[in-house]
Amino acid sequence: MAKSKTKAKSTKPSEKWKLVGKRKACPKCGPGVYLGEHKNPARFVCGKCGYTEFIK
Repeated sequence: MAKSKTKAKSTKPSEKWKLVGKRKACPKCGPGVYLGEHKNPARFVCGKCGYTEFIK
């Protein structure tokens, strides 16, 4: 198999590519750990530490 002579260009992501979280982050675990949404009963739960937040 012949190797390609072109090299991959390393590019920096532009400012408009910033990631935006759509879910709530766990207040105990910090950013990067998100709360899972459950419907019955309506609540948000962290799978790592067990933090639960009920929805009114």
